[in-house]
Amino acid sequence: MAEPLATTNVVKENKIWKGIFAISGIMITLVIYGILQEKIMRVPYGVNNEYFKYSLFLVFCNRITTSAVSAASLVASKKALDPVAPVYKYCLISVSNILTTTCQYEALKYVSFPVQTLAKCAKMIPVMIWGTFIMQKTYKGFDFLVAFLVTIGCSIFILFPAGTEISPYGKGRENTVWGVSLMVGYLGFDGFTSTFQDKLFKGYDMEIHNQIFYTTLCSCVLSLTGLILQGHLVPAIDVVYRHNDCFLDIALLSTVATASQFFISYTIRTFGALAFAAIMTTRQLVSIMLSCLWFGHPLSWEQLIGAVIVFGSLYTKNLLRKASAKPLTPQQTQNRASSPAKGIP
Repeated sequence: MAEPLATTNVVKENKIWKGIFAISGIMITLVIYGILQEKIMRVPYGVNNEYFKYSLFLVFCNRITTSAVSAASLVASKKALDPVAPVYKYCLISVSNILTTTCQYEALKYVSFPVQTLAKCAKMIPVMIWGTFIMQKTYKGFDFLVAFLVTIGCSIFILFPAGTEISPYGKGRENTVWGVSLMVGYLGFDGFTSTFQDKLFKGYDMEIHNQIFYTTLCSCVLSLTGLILQGHLVPAIDVVYRHNDCFLDIALLSTVATASQFFISYTIRTFGALAFAAIMTTRQLVSIMLSCLWFGHPLSWEQLIGAVIVFGSLYTKNLLRKASAKPLTPQQTQNRASSPAKGIP
């Protein structure tokens, strides 16, 4: 009698430690990622206060690191490196993902990190739109209610800034039309990326690392081509060469971006998408708080109300889904284990 009880306690303790590992891994890597991307794009380097302006170079560094690690994982696990789906489908995800990340970095030139992070919470809206067109999915009224509340909260947060922040790349106040337009582009491209990834995984029997490897490999080629055509490759390398702290920031950014993919994949496989969504919501909240403290972003009381509406809606959605969740069948568990991870940062 004591033996089954001891076994149950061991399993429960192992799950707790796995939970701590997953939560701490996602929180640490993605919070560091958020702080670093704001520092690289908004804080000048050297005595001459030189800004790093080459967003596509950051994309290239992130993707080549992730591609190398994914290839090493496939080789180490003795899995095939051959593409499972047609290469053009990987490239389609890659193009969308490059546009997503470029809009994300470029937006930081015009809006603060707290504004950008809260706006990301509205990504469920384009996901629902793309899901309807690409996957022929249907959504419940509650999903539309949450999307509406998140949109209201994000709008309040963007439209009622504290009014004292100045964009480092312009003479005007934060939240310029261009900055908000870039965030809209980010949400649209990101929604397409995640939806098409889902379609790719359901249409082909592929490993996560296989999809990541070919997507990031295409991204490396496309981002490098873009840098060369724009004439930004040499200037970007020159800035990195002259400022060692910039080199270290970019190297660490690429490292944590790649490491976060492992923790995201591990969390979804071990605890499911619902737990992952709750962790990501908490991560966004922590990132906003740290950014405000670290970089001195002021928040108006209207923005605080907007943040409460957004995060309150998301947490309520997660709690209600958890309450109504049904036990997974063995087939569903297997499908979840092979489901795609979150889009590459």
